Amino acid sequence: MELYAAMTTTPTTRFYRPDPVPSEVLHRILDAARHAPSGGNRQGWRVVVVTDAALRRKLRDLYLPPWREYVERLVARAGGRRSRSLERSDEFAEHLHDVPVHLVVCVDVGALTITDDELGRPSIVGGASIYPFVQNILLGCRNEGLGAAITTMLCRREPEVKDLLAIPPEYAMACLLAVGYADEDRRPSKISRRDVSEIAFRDTFDGGPFEA
Repeated sequence: MELYAAMTTTPTTRFYRPDPVPSEVLHRILDAARHAPSGGNRQGWRVVVVTDAALRRKLRDLYLPPWREYVERLVARAGGRRSRSLERSDEFAEHLHDVPVHLVVCVDVGALTITDDELGRPSIVGGASIYPFVQNILLGCRNEGLGAAITTMLCRREPEVKDLLAIPPEYAMACLLAVGYADEDRRPSKISRRDVSEIAFRDTFDGGPFEA
């Protein structure tokens, strides 16, 4: 698939067919994704490829409590209303164990260089050493005809996930990627995003929109 076509047609997949994903396809995706940029070429990423049904159900059970707390806060802020998008996400959460592959992406904390840890706000910089790898996986899935969804909600249960999957203490959980063949009847038909003029600015933030 042409690169820009993949970038503009890779939505979050919430609904999947039960078909298993061949190991050789997953290996091909990871083989390409590992070429992502990495600070100091430390390549601190590690992936646990979870296909065992019992483990997937246990991960779903760990996922649901923080997800439900999050939903309660969203609904409360919306005056008790539940959007269609939230309903779709809620159905995804309840059926997370049915998604054929869970990729639990971890990173060696010692491989991270946190340069924004003294700015008095949540750190963002550490993700530069792991999320380009994650995005490569998402694009690889699209190229292979697979759907995928990235979620960090499970990171709130990191100690239990690490215990369940025997993840060493020096690694932190970056995200879970749900991977499988999309239910095409329920796949988003288009991706809605802001125009470039709304997100890019000439020279300074108040310098006006960046135009071609």
